Amino acid sequence: MGKSRKEQTSENKRPTVFTQSYFHGTKADLQVGDLIEVGFNPNYGDQEKARHIFLTATMDAAIWGAELAAGNGHERIYVVEPTGEIEDDPDLTDKKFPGNPTKSYRSKQAFRIIGEVIGWQGHPSEQVGSMKENLAMLKIQGIHSQNK
Repeated sequence: MGKSRKEQTSENKRPTVFTQSYFHGTKADLQVGDLIEVGFNPNYGDQEKARHIFLTATMDAAIWGAELAAGNGHERIYVVEPTGEIEDDPDLTDKKFPGNPTKSYRSKQAFRIIGEVIGWQGHPSEQVGSMKENLAMLKIQGIHSQNK
């Protein structure tokens, strides 16, 4: 005799080795085991030293991070693990996307690199160009990140 849907569902609720993955998009050339920390030049903006570091639980947001990062280096996406508490990124969750659908976060504690995503596909160049133009307009208007 077959099992009921309830019995089948409860069997599917087993412990798993998989946890939430977090990503950090950048142009920095880093290695597994390295720490991404506050106090260095940020990926974006004119600030000399970043007060927060950022991570996301979605590949799309990580891709944007890599594509929009300052510098001329190779675009990279690292798999990272936070070493401390993380909080919602107020630039996205409070202003643009209530509820944090981009799963974007920030922290004052380091992230440890545990891997690198290889073979990801970026956005079309026209879309990246348009995003960069929009960010430049925000800068002209005096709208800056809440990276305080």
